[in-house]
Amino acid sequence: MYKIMQDLEQKIGYVFKNKAILRQALTHSSITQDIHSNYERLEFLGDRILGLTIAEMLYNMFPNEPEGGIARRLALLVSKETVSSVVINLGIPPLIRVQMEEIRESLNVLCDIGEALIAAIYLDSKDLNTARAFIKNNFCQYIDLKSRPHKDYKTHLQEEAHLQGCTTPIYNLIQKTGSEHEPHFLVEVEIGLKKASGEGKSKKQAEQNAAQKMLEMLGIKDV
Repeated sequence: MYKIMQDLEQKIGYVFKNKAILRQALTHSSITQDIHSNYERLEFLGDRILGLTIAEMLYNMFPNEPEGGIARRLALLVSKETVSSVVINLGIPPLIRVQMEEIRESLNVLCDIGEALIAAIYLDSKDLNTARAFIKNNFCQYIDLKSRPHKDYKTHLQEEAHLQGCTTPIYNLIQKTGSEHEPHFLVEVEIGLKKASGEGKSKKQAEQNAAQKMLEMLGIKDV
């Protein structure tokens, strides 16, 4: 196990002084409900560090792009899909400590692990720039300098509904489960008689996923 952790540190580009915090960042709540032993609090902090770092990167890289454009780029770069890809590329999934193997396949869990790892690097190094360096090294590949920013799914769905003469999309919160720290939302979007649902760890994320599903139902896959 020590050799495996060494290999991970080499991929991350950071050697932990306190190995326990790396272990905590890789521990799911199904293993322990102790908030000082699982990744939940780390994920909370890492999410904020990631958002700020990516926002600053985009602000500097796209000096002539309006707020809406860089906001759309930000949403894509901090999405569960992108963060999960970073975690997978680093070979982390097999190292996640879980009660059931299928938990490792959840994009929400992989995203949480990525954010927890960022916080762990920051806390262990006691240096924000070290955590920011990790983010820049692993997220820059997902920034396309030549592309126009993608529209978010909700905006795209509203525009398509207008073009097709449909009613304005209506979003309804169907269910909220989980703890206050790790909530899970189920949202449904309807346009006329058509309905599609989406899930996420925030209401906003669930709405985006529902809008994406509705676009696919309408035969629109390129946003």
